Amino acid sequence: MGERALVIGAGLSGRALVRHLTARGVAVRLADLKQPDPAPAFPPQVEVLYGPYDQLILEGCDAVYASPGVPWDDPLLEAARTHGLLVSSEIDVFFRECPAPIVGITGTNGKTTTTALTGEVLRQGSRPVLVGGNIGETVLDRLDEITPEHWVVLELSSFQLESVAEPRVRIGAVLNLTPDHLDRHHTMEAYVAAKARLVEFLEPEDTAVLNGADARVRELAGRTRGRVVWFDRHRPDPPMPIPGEHNLMNARAAAAIGRVAGLDDGAIDRAIAGFQGVEHRLELVGEWEGVRWYNDSKATNPDAGQVGVASFAGKPLILIAGGYGSGFDLAAWAEEVRRRTRLVVLIGQSADLLAQTLAGHPIQRAASLEEAVELAAAAARPGEVVLLSPAYKSFDMFQSYEDRGRRFKGAVRARHGVTA
Repeated sequence: MGERALVIGAGLSGRALVRHLTARGVAVRLADLKQPDPAPAFPPQVEVLYGPYDQLILEGCDAVYASPGVPWDDPLLEAARTHGLLVSSEIDVFFRECPAPIVGITGTNGKTTTTALTGEVLRQGSRPVLVGGNIGETVLDRLDEITPEHWVVLELSSFQLESVAEPRVRIGAVLNLTPDHLDRHHTMEAYVAAKARLVEFLEPEDTAVLNGADARVRELAGRTRGRVVWFDRHRPDPPMPIPGEHNLMNARAAAAIGRVAGLDDGAIDRAIAGFQGVEHRLELVGEWEGVRWYNDSKATNPDAGQVGVASFAGKPLILIAGGYGSGFDLAAWAEEVRRRTRLVVLIGQSADLLAQTLAGHPIQRAASLEEAVELAAAAARPGEVVLLSPAYKSFDMFQSYEDRGRRFKGAVRARHGVTA
Protein backbone atom coordinates (compact mmCIF):
# COMPACT_ATOMS: atom_id res chain seq x y z
CA MET A 1 0.00 0.00 0.00
CA GLY A 2 2.97 2.29 0.49
CA GLU A 3 3.83 4.71 3.30
CA ARG A 4 2.15 7.69 1.63
CA ALA A 5 -0.71 7.35 -0.84
CA LEU A 6 -2.47 9.78 -3.10
CA VAL A 7 -6.23 9.21 -3.37
CA ILE A 8 -7.88 10.94 -6.34
CA GLY A 9 -11.56 11.68 -5.86
CA ALA A 10 -13.52 12.58 -2.74
CA GLY A 11 -16.64 10.58 -3.60
CA LEU A 12 -17.82 7.38 -1.93
CA SER A 13 -14.96 5.32 -3.34
CA GLY A 14 -12.29 7.87 -2.38
CA ARG A 15 -13.65 8.27 1.14
CA ALA A 16 -13.69 4.50 1.62
CA LEU A 17 -10.06 4.36 0.51
CA VAL A 18 -9.09 7.10 2.97
CA ARG A 19 -10.70 5.17 5.83
CA HIS A 20 -9.10 1.90 4.77
CA LEU A 21 -5.62 3.29 4.25
CA THR A 22 -5.45 5.46 7.36
CA ALA A 23 -6.65 2.54 9.49
CA ARG A 24 -3.59 0.67 8.28
CA GLY A 25 -1.18 3.47 9.08
CA VAL A 26 -0.79 4.88 5.57
CA ALA A 27 -0.35 8.65 5.27
CA VAL A 28 -2.95 9.91 2.80
CA ARG A 29 -3.15 12.91 0.48
CA LEU A 30 -6.62 13.35 -1.02
CA ALA A 31 -7.19 15.42 -4.16
CA ASP A 32 -10.35 16.37 -6.02
CA LEU A 33 -10.92 19.00 -8.70
CA LYS A 34 -13.85 20.37 -6.75
CA GLN A 35 -15.08 20.17 -3.18
CA PRO A 36 -18.14 17.96 -2.67
CA ASP A 37 -21.25 19.59 -1.24
CA PRO A 38 -21.51 18.92 1.61
CA ALA A 39 -17.78 18.61 2.19
CA PRO A 40 -16.88 15.31 3.88
CA ALA A 41 -14.96 15.28 7.16
CA PHE A 42 -11.54 13.61 7.21
CA PRO A 43 -9.10 12.87 10.04
CA PRO A 44 -6.72 15.79 10.67
CA GLN A 45 -3.71 13.81 9.46
CA VAL A 46 -5.22 13.53 5.94
CA GLU A 47 -3.92 16.20 3.57
CA VAL A 48 -6.92 17.41 1.57
CA LEU A 49 -6.50 19.39 -1.67
CA TYR A 50 -9.48 20.74 -3.61
CA GLY A 51 -9.08 22.44 -6.98
CA PRO A 52 -6.78 22.09 -10.00
CA TYR A 53 -3.62 20.04 -9.54
CA ASP A 54 -0.73 18.81 -11.68
CA GLN A 55 1.90 16.06 -11.53
CA LEU A 56 3.64 17.76 -8.61
CA ILE A 57 0.91 16.26 -6.45
CA LEU A 58 2.69 12.90 -6.82
CA GLU A 59 5.73 14.13 -4.87
CA GLY A 60 6.39 12.08 -1.77
CA CYS A 61 3.86 9.40 -2.72
CA ASP A 62 4.59 5.80 -3.58
CA ALA A 63 1.02 4.75 -4.46
CA VAL A 64 -1.94 6.34 -6.27
CA TYR A 65 -5.54 5.20 -5.86
CA ALA A 66 -8.01 6.46 -8.46
CA SER A 67 -11.77 6.68 -8.11
CA PRO A 68 -13.87 5.07 -10.91
CA GLY A 69 -14.54 8.48 -12.46
CA VAL A 70 -10.83 8.94 -13.26
CA PRO A 71 -9.93 7.50 -16.69
CA TRP A 72 -7.43 4.68 -16.38
CA ASP A 73 -5.26 6.35 -19.02
CA ASP A 74 -5.37 9.75 -17.30
CA PRO A 75 -2.03 11.59 -17.73
CA LEU A 76 -1.53 11.75 -13.96
CA LEU A 77 -1.90 7.97 -13.66
CA GLU A 78 0.44 7.48 -16.63
CA ALA A 79 3.00 9.73 -14.93
CA ALA A 80 2.66 7.71 -11.74
CA ARG A 81 3.32 4.49 -13.63
CA THR A 82 6.34 6.07 -15.34
CA HIS A 83 7.77 6.91 -11.93
CA GLY A 84 7.22 3.34 -10.69
CA LEU A 85 4.33 4.13 -8.35
CA LEU A 86 1.64 1.59 -7.59
CA VAL A 87 -1.58 2.61 -9.38
CA SER A 88 -4.66 1.02 -7.87
CA SER A 89 -8.32 1.57 -6.93
CA GLU A 90 -10.83 0.80 -4.21
CA ILE A 91 -12.16 -2.29 -5.98
CA ASP A 92 -8.60 -3.47 -6.71
CA VAL A 93 -7.78 -3.34 -3.00
CA PHE A 94 -10.97 -5.25 -2.25
CA PHE A 95 -10.13 -7.99 -4.74
CA ARG A 96 -6.66 -8.37 -3.23
CA GLU A 97 -7.90 -8.58 0.35
CA CYS A 98 -11.30 -10.29 0.12
CA PRO A 99 -11.16 -13.72 1.83
CA ALA A 100 -14.40 -15.02 0.27
CA PRO A 101 -15.25 -16.35 -3.20
CA ILE A 102 -16.61 -13.63 -5.48
CA VAL A 103 -19.42 -13.69 -8.00
CA GLY A 104 -18.77 -10.90 -10.51
CA ILE A 105 -21.55 -9.57 -12.75
CA THR A 106 -21.01 -7.19 -15.64
CA GLY A 107 -22.59 -6.16 -18.93
CA THR A 108 -24.00 -3.00 -20.46
CA ASN A 109 -27.54 -3.29 -19.09
CA GLY A 110 -29.20 -5.26 -16.33
CA LYS A 111 -26.20 -5.43 -13.97
CA THR A 112 -27.90 -3.89 -10.95
CA THR A 113 -31.06 -5.97 -11.19
CA THR A 114 -29.14 -9.19 -11.79
CA THR A 115 -26.70 -8.48 -8.96
CA ALA A 116 -29.48 -7.79 -6.47
CA LEU A 117 -31.41 -10.82 -7.70
CA THR A 118 -28.34 -13.06 -7.46
CA GLY A 119 -27.88 -11.95 -3.87
CA GLU A 120 -31.45 -13.01 -3.09
CA VAL A 121 -30.92 -16.36 -4.82
CA LEU A 122 -27.70 -17.15 -2.97
CA ARG A 123 -29.31 -16.24 0.37
CA GLN A 124 -31.45 -19.34 -0.11
CA GLY A 125 -28.32 -21.35 0.60
CA SER A 126 -26.44 -21.82 3.86
CA ARG A 127 -23.67 -19.27 3.32
CA PRO A 128 -23.87 -15.59 4.30
CA VAL A 129 -24.02 -13.22 1.33
CA LEU A 130 -22.69 -9.69 0.80
CA VAL A 131 -23.77 -7.67 -2.24
CA GLY A 132 -21.90 -4.59 -3.45
CA GLY A 133 -19.51 -3.20 -6.02
CA ASN A 134 -21.23 -0.70 -8.29
CA ILE A 135 -24.42 -1.11 -6.26
CA GLY A 136 -25.14 0.08 -2.72
CA GLU A 137 -22.41 0.70 -0.16
CA THR A 138 -18.71 0.57 -0.94
CA VAL A 139 -17.49 -2.95 -0.25
CA LEU A 140 -14.12 -1.82 1.11
CA ASP A 141 -15.87 -0.48 4.20
CA ARG A 142 -17.34 -3.94 4.80
CA LEU A 143 -14.18 -5.97 4.31
CA ASP A 144 -13.78 -6.74 8.00
CA GLU A 145 -17.16 -8.48 8.20
CA ILE A 146 -16.43 -10.92 5.37
CA THR A 147 -15.32 -14.48 6.15
CA PRO A 148 -14.20 -17.32 3.86
CA GLU A 149 -17.70 -18.76 4.27
CA HIS A 150 -19.37 -15.81 2.52
CA TRP A 151 -20.47 -15.37 -1.04
CA VAL A 152 -19.61 -11.87 -2.24
CA VAL A 153 -21.68 -10.69 -5.21
CA LEU A 154 -20.27 -7.68 -7.06
CA GLU A 155 -21.76 -5.53 -9.79
CA LEU A 156 -18.71 -4.50 -11.82
CA SER A 157 -18.58 -1.67 -14.33
CA SER A 158 -16.05 -1.40 -17.13
CA PHE A 159 -14.40 1.42 -15.17
CA GLN A 160 -13.93 -0.85 -12.17
CA LEU A 161 -12.79 -3.89 -14.14
CA GLU A 162 -10.03 -2.02 -15.96
CA SER A 163 -8.66 -0.83 -12.60
CA VAL A 164 -8.28 -4.30 -11.05
CA ALA A 165 -4.90 -5.92 -11.58
CA GLU A 166 -6.38 -9.45 -11.32
CA PRO A 167 -10.19 -9.54 -11.19
CA ARG A 168 -10.27 -13.11 -9.89
CA VAL A 169 -13.80 -14.41 -9.35
CA ARG A 170 -15.28 -17.85 -8.76
CA ILE A 171 -18.24 -17.14 -11.03
CA GLY A 172 -18.15 -14.41 -13.69
CA ALA A 173 -21.35 -13.42 -15.53
CA VAL A 174 -21.49 -11.20 -18.62
CA LEU A 175 -25.07 -10.21 -19.49
CA ASN A 176 -24.81 -8.26 -22.75
CA LEU A 177 -22.46 -5.91 -24.61
CA THR A 178 -23.74 -2.88 -26.53
CA PRO A 179 -22.04 0.50 -27.12
CA ASP A 180 -21.67 2.55 -23.92
CA HIS A 181 -19.08 4.78 -22.26
CA LEU A 182 -17.28 5.26 -25.57
CA ASP A 183 -16.37 8.78 -24.47
CA ARG A 184 -14.19 7.05 -21.87
CA HIS A 185 -13.04 3.89 -23.70
CA HIS A 186 -12.89 5.54 -27.17
CA THR A 187 -13.67 2.34 -29.12
CA MET A 188 -16.08 -0.54 -28.79
CA GLU A 189 -13.12 -2.92 -28.85
CA ALA A 190 -11.61 -1.24 -25.79
CA TYR A 191 -14.95 -1.29 -23.99
CA VAL A 192 -15.41 -5.01 -24.67
CA ALA A 193 -11.82 -5.66 -23.61
CA ALA A 194 -12.50 -4.03 -20.23
CA LYS A 195 -15.59 -6.17 -19.71
CA ALA A 196 -13.82 -9.32 -20.91
CA ARG A 197 -11.32 -9.07 -18.06
CA LEU A 198 -13.98 -10.55 -15.79
CA VAL A 199 -13.70 -13.95 -17.50
CA GLU A 200 -10.11 -13.78 -18.74
CA PHE A 201 -8.75 -14.42 -15.25
CA LEU A 202 -10.92 -17.46 -14.52
CA GLU A 203 -9.20 -20.73 -13.69
CA PRO A 204 -10.46 -24.09 -15.05
CA GLU A 205 -12.36 -24.75 -11.81
CA ASP A 206 -14.24 -21.42 -12.16
CA THR A 207 -17.35 -20.73 -14.24
CA ALA A 208 -18.19 -18.13 -16.88
CA VAL A 209 -21.95 -17.54 -17.05
CA LEU A 210 -22.53 -16.05 -20.50
CA ASN A 211 -25.39 -14.89 -22.71
CA GLY A 212 -25.27 -16.98 -25.84
CA ALA A 213 -27.96 -14.82 -27.42
CA ASP A 214 -25.56 -11.85 -27.55
CA ALA A 215 -22.96 -12.17 -30.31
CA ARG A 216 -20.28 -10.14 -28.52
CA VAL A 217 -20.76 -12.05 -25.27
CA ARG A 218 -20.74 -15.36 -27.10
CA GLU A 219 -17.24 -14.59 -28.40
CA LEU A 220 -15.96 -14.30 -24.83
CA ALA A 221 -16.18 -18.09 -24.49
CA GLY A 222 -12.93 -18.22 -26.41
CA ARG A 223 -11.25 -15.81 -23.98
CA THR A 224 -11.68 -17.80 -20.78
CA ARG A 225 -10.20 -20.94 -19.23
CA GLY A 226 -13.26 -21.38 -17.04
CA ARG A 227 -16.19 -23.71 -17.63
CA VAL A 228 -18.85 -21.95 -19.74
CA VAL A 229 -22.55 -21.98 -18.85
CA TRP A 230 -25.00 -20.30 -21.27
CA PHE A 231 -27.57 -18.62 -19.06
CA ASP A 232 -29.95 -17.80 -21.93
CA ARG A 233 -30.57 -21.55 -22.18
CA HIS A 234 -31.40 -21.97 -18.49
CA ARG A 235 -34.56 -23.94 -17.94
CA PRO A 236 -37.00 -24.08 -16.28
CA ASP A 237 -37.73 -20.38 -16.70
CA PRO A 238 -37.80 -18.68 -13.30
CA PRO A 239 -41.06 -16.87 -12.33
CA MET A 240 -39.81 -13.30 -12.65
CA PRO A 241 -42.44 -10.90 -11.20
CA ILE A 242 -41.04 -7.70 -12.84
CA PRO A 243 -42.16 -6.86 -16.40
CA GLY A 244 -39.99 -7.10 -19.48
CA GLU A 245 -38.26 -9.80 -21.54
CA HIS A 246 -34.92 -8.34 -20.44
CA ASN A 247 -35.85 -9.01 -16.81
CA LEU A 248 -36.56 -12.63 -17.68
CA MET A 249 -33.01 -12.77 -19.07
CA ASN A 250 -31.71 -11.21 -15.85
CA ALA A 251 -33.61 -13.86 -13.89
CA ARG A 252 -32.14 -16.63 -16.07
CA ALA A 253 -28.64 -15.29 -15.33
CA ALA A 254 -29.30 -15.23 -11.58
CA ALA A 255 -30.83 -18.70 -11.75
CA ALA A 256 -27.83 -20.06 -13.65
CA ILE A 257 -25.48 -18.57 -11.07
CA GLY A 258 -27.56 -20.11 -8.29
CA ARG A 259 -27.38 -23.53 -9.90
CA VAL A 260 -23.60 -23.22 -10.35
CA ALA A 261 -23.41 -22.36 -6.63
CA GLY A 262 -25.23 -25.59 -5.78
CA LEU A 263 -28.81 -24.42 -5.17
CA ASP A 264 -31.79 -26.41 -6.42
CA ASP A 265 -34.43 -25.01 -8.75
CA GLY A 266 -37.06 -24.81 -6.00
CA ALA A 267 -34.92 -22.54 -3.84
CA ILE A 268 -33.97 -20.43 -6.87
CA ASP A 269 -37.62 -20.02 -7.91
CA ARG A 270 -38.66 -18.95 -4.40
CA ALA A 271 -36.03 -16.22 -4.35
CA ILE A 272 -36.89 -14.88 -7.79
CA ALA A 273 -40.67 -15.02 -7.28
CA GLY A 274 -40.32 -12.82 -4.18
CA PHE A 275 -37.99 -10.26 -5.78
CA GLN A 276 -39.24 -6.67 -5.51
CA GLY A 277 -36.86 -5.06 -7.98
CA VAL A 278 -34.31 -2.28 -7.46
CA GLU A 279 -34.68 1.45 -7.18
CA HIS A 280 -34.58 3.40 -10.48
CA ARG A 281 -35.04 0.33 -12.70
CA LEU A 282 -38.66 0.00 -13.83
CA GLU A 283 -39.59 0.99 -10.29
CA LEU A 284 -43.31 1.50 -9.74
CA VAL A 285 -43.73 4.92 -8.10
CA GLY A 286 -47.49 4.53 -7.72
CA GLU A 287 -50.88 4.71 -9.38
CA TRP A 288 -53.13 7.78 -9.31
CA GLU A 289 -56.37 8.34 -11.22
CA GLY A 290 -55.79 5.10 -13.12
CA VAL A 291 -52.34 6.11 -14.37
CA ARG A 292 -49.27 4.10 -13.32
CA TRP A 293 -45.95 5.96 -12.97
CA TYR A 294 -42.60 4.18 -13.36
CA ASN A 295 -39.06 5.37 -12.56
CA ASP A 296 -36.46 3.93 -14.95
CA SER A 297 -33.80 6.59 -14.35
CA LYS A 298 -31.04 3.97 -14.52
CA ALA A 299 -31.65 3.77 -18.28
CA THR A 300 -28.60 5.91 -19.07
CA ASN A 301 -28.15 4.89 -22.72
CA PRO A 302 -30.52 4.28 -25.67
CA ASP A 303 -30.26 0.49 -25.40
CA ALA A 304 -31.48 0.60 -21.81
CA GLY A 305 -34.13 3.15 -22.75
CA GLN A 306 -35.35 0.94 -25.58
CA VAL A 307 -35.61 -1.99 -23.18
CA GLY A 308 -37.60 0.14 -20.73
CA VAL A 309 -40.10 1.21 -23.40
CA ALA A 310 -40.45 -2.35 -24.72
CA SER A 311 -41.30 -3.59 -21.22
CA PHE A 312 -44.77 -2.05 -21.54
CA ALA A 313 -45.74 -3.55 -24.90
CA GLY A 314 -49.48 -3.37 -25.41
CA LYS A 315 -50.02 -0.57 -22.86
CA PRO A 316 -50.55 3.08 -23.84
CA LEU A 317 -47.36 4.88 -22.86
CA ILE A 318 -46.18 8.43 -22.22
CA LEU A 319 -42.38 8.62 -22.10
CA ILE A 320 -40.13 11.21 -20.43
CA ALA A 321 -36.67 11.06 -22.02
CA GLY A 322 -33.46 13.02 -22.62
CA GLY A 323 -30.29 13.98 -20.83
CA TYR A 324 -26.52 14.13 -21.19
CA GLY A 325 -24.40 12.28 -23.72
CA SER A 326 -23.48 12.05 -27.39
CA GLY A 327 -22.41 9.62 -30.11
CA PHE A 328 -25.28 7.19 -29.56
CA ASP A 329 -26.95 5.27 -32.39
CA LEU A 330 -30.59 6.25 -31.89
CA ALA A 331 -32.19 4.32 -34.74
CA ALA A 332 -33.43 1.29 -32.80
CA TRP A 333 -34.48 3.42 -29.82
CA ALA A 334 -36.43 5.80 -32.04
CA GLU A 335 -38.19 2.96 -33.83
CA GLU A 336 -39.28 1.45 -30.50
CA VAL A 337 -40.40 4.82 -29.15
CA ARG A 338 -42.45 5.60 -32.26
CA ARG A 339 -44.13 2.20 -32.09
CA ARG A 340 -44.83 2.10 -28.35
CA THR A 341 -45.52 5.65 -27.14
CA ARG A 342 -48.44 8.04 -27.54
CA LEU A 343 -46.43 11.07 -26.41
CA VAL A 344 -42.79 11.84 -25.57
CA VAL A 345 -41.85 14.65 -23.18
CA LEU A 346 -38.23 15.70 -23.81
CA ILE A 347 -35.84 17.20 -21.26
CA GLY A 348 -32.15 17.91 -20.96
CA GLN A 349 -29.21 18.55 -23.22
CA SER A 350 -30.19 16.00 -25.85
CA ALA A 351 -33.76 17.32 -26.28
CA ASP A 352 -33.03 19.11 -29.59
CA LEU A 353 -31.42 16.03 -31.11
CA LEU A 354 -34.21 13.75 -29.91
CA ALA A 355 -36.84 16.15 -31.27
CA GLN A 356 -35.19 15.91 -34.69
CA THR A 357 -34.88 12.14 -34.40
CA LEU A 358 -38.58 11.80 -33.52
CA ALA A 359 -39.82 14.38 -36.04
CA GLY A 360 -43.50 13.82 -36.80
CA HIS A 361 -44.15 11.96 -33.54
CA PRO A 362 -46.16 13.68 -30.75
CA ILE A 363 -43.59 15.58 -28.64
CA GLN A 364 -43.63 18.16 -25.88
CA ARG A 365 -40.64 19.98 -24.41
CA ALA A 366 -40.02 20.68 -20.73
CA ALA A 367 -37.41 22.94 -19.15
CA SER A 368 -37.27 20.83 -15.96
CA LEU A 369 -38.15 17.38 -14.73
CA GLU A 370 -40.91 18.87 -12.62
CA GLU A 371 -42.44 20.52 -15.70
CA ALA A 372 -42.15 17.20 -17.56
CA VAL A 373 -44.16 15.51 -14.80
CA GLU A 374 -46.84 18.21 -15.07
CA LEU A 375 -47.07 17.84 -18.84
CA ALA A 376 -47.26 14.06 -18.62
CA ALA A 377 -49.91 14.20 -15.90
CA ALA A 378 -52.02 16.59 -17.95
CA ALA A 379 -51.85 14.29 -20.98
CA ALA A 380 -52.22 10.90 -19.28
CA ARG A 381 -55.50 9.00 -19.36
CA PRO A 382 -56.76 6.21 -17.08
CA GLY A 383 -55.16 2.89 -18.02
CA GLU A 384 -51.97 4.50 -19.35
CA VAL A 385 -48.38 4.39 -18.10
CA VAL A 386 -46.01 7.34 -17.60
CA LEU A 387 -42.40 6.18 -17.79
CA LEU A 388 -39.21 8.09 -17.01
CA SER A 389 -36.66 6.21 -19.09
CA PRO A 390 -34.18 8.90 -20.20
CA ALA A 391 -31.89 6.87 -22.50
CA TYR A 392 -29.17 9.36 -21.54
CA LYS A 393 -26.95 10.10 -18.58
CA SER A 394 -27.98 12.61 -15.94
CA PHE A 395 -25.06 15.01 -15.58
CA ASP A 396 -26.58 17.90 -17.52
CA MET A 397 -29.26 18.53 -14.88
CA PHE A 398 -28.59 16.19 -11.94
CA GLN A 399 -25.77 14.85 -9.77
CA SER A 400 -26.45 11.24 -10.78
CA TYR A 401 -29.14 8.96 -12.15
CA GLU A 402 -30.12 8.31 -8.52
CA ASP A 403 -30.64 12.03 -7.97
CA ARG A 404 -32.69 12.19 -11.17
CA GLY A 405 -34.85 9.24 -10.17
CA ARG A 406 -35.52 10.55 -6.68
CA ARG A 407 -36.37 13.99 -8.05
CA PHE A 408 -38.82 12.33 -10.42
CA LYS A 409 -40.47 10.34 -7.64
CA GLY A 410 -40.70 13.43 -5.48
CA ALA A 411 -42.29 15.44 -8.30
CA VAL A 412 -44.79 12.70 -9.07
CA ARG A 413 -45.82 12.31 -5.45
CA ALA A 414 -46.03 16.07 -4.92
CA ARG A 415 -48.18 16.36 -8.06
CA HIS A 416 -50.63 13.89 -6.51
CA GLY A 417 -50.57 15.31 -2.99
CA VAL A 418 -48.43 12.54 -1.47
CA THR A 419 -45.90 13.84 1.06
CA ALA A 420 -44.01 10.63 1.89
